[in-house]
Order: sequence, then structure tokens, then C-alpha cells
Amino acid sequence: MVMFERFKKMIGRETKAGLATPSPELIALFGGAPSASGVVVTPESAMRCPTVYASVKVIAESVAQLPLHLYRRTPDGGKERATDHPLAEILNGQANDWTSAFEFRLFMQAALCLHGNAFAFINRSGGAIVELIPIPSTAVTVEIDTASMEPTYRVSTEGGQRVYDRTEIFHLKTLGVSPYLGLSPIMQAKEAIGLSLAMESHAARLFGAGARPGGVFKYAKTLGPEAMKRLRDSFNSAHAGGENAGKTLILEDGMDFTPLQFNSVDLQFLELRRHQVAEIARVFRIPLHLLQELERATHNNAESMGQQFLALTLLPWLKMWEGAIRRALLTTEERPHYYAEFLTDDLARADLAARFDAYAKAVTNGLLAPNEVRAAENRSPYPGGDQFRLPLNTEDANAGGGDGAR
Repeated sequence: MVMFERFKKMIGRETKAGLATPSPELIALFGGAPSASGVVVTPESAMRCPTVYASVKVIAESVAQLPLHLYRRTPDGGKERATDHPLAEILNGQANDWTSAFEFRLFMQAALCLHGNAFAFINRSGGAIVELIPIPSTAVTVEIDTASMEPTYRVSTEGGQRVYDRTEIFHLKTLGVSPYLGLSPIMQAKEAIGLSLAMESHAARLFGAGARPGGVFKYAKTLGPEAMKRLRDSFNSAHAGGENAGKTLILEDGMDFTPLQFNSVDLQFLELRRHQVAEIARVFRIPLHLLQELERATHNNAESMGQQFLALTLLPWLKMWEGAIRRALLTTEERPHYYAEFLTDDLARADLAARFDAYAKAVTNGLLAPNEVRAAENRSPYPGGDQFRLPLNTEDANAGGGDGAR
């Protein structure tokens, strides 16, 4: 139990503010790097970029919310849910006593998107897996055994360091140049993220300091300090604030008021910020409408982009999870008989009319039994609903004797 308490303490590491800015070498040592824009980009600081936060959030929450079931292969070539296997509860119920399966997948997928690697300790009792304990990615160093070429994992905690065998660590890794480690998408896109953060900071400072006036008074004569102050106070009291907006402005003695509008430079700045949203979304392969960038989204292409999100964005992550579960959580004897699989039916569902039309065709042509359709709609089966049906105008081509020619 002492080992498990170390993992709990490791999650709650404290950071202190007010320290001097670290050197670039120290930043690189801890997983950060300065960008050309002058902004230091780390997986943690990148989450302050709205586009990065939204991208990680939509992927992590999508993976976490999908049901993940353990299946057993049946002798007839089918499958059934292996609810009696201890791993089934860990994958779809509780990863450990203080972490639900949803929270576990949410943390692991977020770490995967930010760091390129996600780790969890596999706690076994009597040879069976009883819980999975997530480990911060920054606390793990992957080392290679030169004799066997197998990875080992050095985990740093407040109590020291310990090396774990590959059978003790559940490791998810994304695309990388090494077979043992994935590359951090954040660090690969640090220039795009740094530029986005720099523009966000510049806009905040500009509007925070009020450097852009709402308009300019033009007057042919010279006004003294007292007259300028009275004019400013009079204008602000009569027209500043939401309740005074739109009131009629009366000017005397040839004075003119010119409101300031966006010029071409301002518009280019806004366009550049919009471009950075697309640039960062490209890294995570997120459709822009899922990041609330709806400039080019229409009712027709939004559904198509949603299907692309499932097929091109989510499925590679889901297959990565399924492969890692097979490798690390199933024994050699179990792999031919058990496998884990995500259910993506909810994401792939069309509207009600189209869905039920497809069900009707599948039942009529013998592809699905009525009870299979009811199970897909979370409805209880009924007697006789397991029978497959065939159209009345079809028959077995080899039945009734003869050579079967028609």
C-alpha cells in the first residue's frame, strides 16, 4: 500500500509562482521550448490557448464517453460481452477506487494529446488486474534494456525513483520517430501555438490599456486644458455606458466628431487569428465546426464533417487504446479469446427516420434480428425476436434440386 500512496502524492505536486524566469536549457529539460514569437510553449502553457484547450477537450471527452467493453469470442464465430471478467469492470466501470473509467480515459487521452505519451500503473493481485492508476507523463522516463530491447519505465515520485517492468505499466503512445516513445503534438506545433498565444496576449494588452479611442473630436481652434477636460467629461457623462448608447450628439461652433473604425491592418490581424485556429486544428485533425469556427460550415457539410471526425480523428485513437489493452492487460492465453472494443454507434447515428429505415431494411433482408435492433436502441428483447427473417420473394439458389441455374 505504501507504493500506491506514493502514486496518490505524485498526482498532487505543487508548483510555486513568483520565481525567476528559467533559462532555455532548463525549460527544454522539463518539456518546454521557446518559440520564435518569444512565448515559451509547454504542454501546460499550451492549454491557455483556447484552440488547444478545445481540441484536447473534444478528443478526450469523446474517447472518455464512448462505452468500452470486453468481448469474448464464441465458438460460432460471434461474440458476447465478457462481463464476468475482472477487466470488464476496470475498463467500463471503475479504474480504481478513486477514479472512474470515464475519468481515467479522460486523463489518459488528455495526456496523450499534450505529451504524446500516457502511463498508468497496473496493479495485480494473485495474477489478476485489480486497478489501473494513472501516472503523470512528466514523471516517467522510458529506458531500453540493451539485452532484450524491451522498454522499462523509471517513475519519479516524491519518495524517490523506481524502475518498473513493461508488464507493470500501461503505456499509450502516439506517432513518433522512436518505437518506444510518441512525439508531443504540442511541441511539434509550438510555433503555431506560440504565435496564437502572442496574438492573444497582444490583443488583451491593447484593449486592457484602452490604447484605441472610440472616436476623435476635430476643432479648428485651440482648446485650453480646462475646456478639453469639460468637453471630455460632458461627452462621457452623456454618451458613455450602455444606457446612453445611441443618444443624439449635439456639437457647437464648427466642432466635428469622427468615430474610429477597423482599418485593413485590424482586419488582417483578425484574419490571422482565425488562421491560427485552423493551423492548430490541423495538428489534431479537428473539424473547425467542433471548435465553434462556423464561417464555412453549412447544414449540409456539418454532418459530413461529423462523420469525418469519427473516421479520421477518433478511430486512430480508439484503435491505439484497443491495441494497448490487448498488449498490456490481456495475457498471452487470453488474447485469442478476449478483446476490447469501443462502441461508436452513438456517434455514427443518423436522424431517427434514417436510422429506423436502415433498421427495417436490415431486418427484412436478414442482416439483423429484431432483438438485435432493440438492443441497439436500449430496449428489452421480446419472445421470438431472435429469429432472422428473409424476403418472401427469395430462396436458396441451391434448394429444390437441379443445377440451381435461373
